[in-house]
Amino acid sequence: MMSSGDNDRMKDIVFTRGGWIPSVVRQDGELRLLLGAGADATHSPRTFTFPVREDHLAVIREDLGRHLLLWSAVIPLCDAAGTRGPLDESAAVALLDPILLSPPADVDALFRRIPWARGTLVAHGADIEMLDGGRVHAATRTATETPDRKRAQDDAARRRRAARGVTLSPLDAAILRYTGQYAHGATIPKRLPDAVDPVLLPEVMRVLATAEQACAGLSIGRDPRQGKRATDKRDWKRMEAAVGGAVRGVHPGLADDAVRTVSFLLCSEAADRAKDTLLDDGNATGERAGTVLSFTDDKKTEKTWRPGSRLSATAEFWEFVGDRSATDNKVFTIEDEERGEGIQVHFYADSAARITTVREGTDGSGPEYRVEYALIDGMSGYRGLVGAFVRGGCAALDGLGPWMSDNEEFERARQRRDAAR
Repeated sequence: MMSSGDNDRMKDIVFTRGGWIPSVVRQDGELRLLLGAGADATHSPRTFTFPVREDHLAVIREDLGRHLLLWSAVIPLCDAAGTRGPLDESAAVALLDPILLSPPADVDALFRRIPWARGTLVAHGADIEMLDGGRVHAATRTATETPDRKRAQDDAARRRRAARGVTLSPLDAAILRYTGQYAHGATIPKRLPDAVDPVLLPEVMRVLATAEQACAGLSIGRDPRQGKRATDKRDWKRMEAAVGGAVRGVHPGLADDAVRTVSFLLCSEAADRAKDTLLDDGNATGERAGTVLSFTDDKKTEKTWRPGSRLSATAEFWEFVGDRSATDNKVFTIEDEERGEGIQVHFYADSAARITTVREGTDGSGPEYRVEYALIDGMSGYRGLVGAFVRGGCAALDGLGPWMSDNEEFERARQRRDAAR
């Protein structure tokens, strides 16, 4: 939208450098600077115009640096307009003479007082050291019409690190470039050897070799309690600690940012390998012959597993959990009705109950059950519990306790466990 509200009025382009660099247009006989910045409520680009004079146009034509400086100074005014507001034309016009017609020293002084879009100048080749030193006019002598957005992203990342007191060595920076996390630390890391200076690549690979050796034999499993493709956070932290400790020990000069990106790379790769892997106890052949099991959740949804099914009972149960688990659905049961026993897992409390039938119901009376409770240690504890029950029923769980039949005793044990965490 035009700041002046005259989108449909005819405009003749008087001067343009192409791309997003502002153009000068003639509209109803008046020279105006036309630029795109920000977006409206529908995320469509907004455009703004404000008047300029012939002497301003002459400088814009001849001096790319001052043209870019004007652009970078007007961008904050466009941002202030938001998704619907008008451009403050008076403030924009007030920038023209000081930026386009004033001596370099006065331009530098102005940029020390006003907000401006540093990334625009950096992307178009402005000298970064001069910008850091406040010499914005001289910095634009190296400017180009073609932008390099990556250069601006890297500069912004460097400044964010500097604000945290972090200075990267060439090797630190090379490691971050290898993982694709130099500019954006929250992105999923990758292996990008072509992004690294060939001189530094062998050193980067030595660091990676240390990390890979440290996590050999470790894996990161799924945690269906949190969803179908969720990662076991405990596995992740264990691998992260192993990699971080080894890399810091062998390469003590590395910055924390570099160590973290290596740990993140190895952990994310391990998690990715596991995301489509079925959860099994590793011993499906040990399942009791002829046993039919039923799975239920806290919403009374039920699923029956029978011998000969495509998946083992343990894998089928964890797929059921992954599909059904939610913040309001954290209790699941496995029941062997024929043998009169089952287990109930309480994901919200890291606990479980085993239930055995002591006496069948007769003459109108209900059956009598023995219920025993145990604390469970994370996803690995639940996997062991489910696998043992599938293979051997409640009797196979004796070594996974202690099991407590007194509910108050169990509650005290749970509170002690939670307090110690």
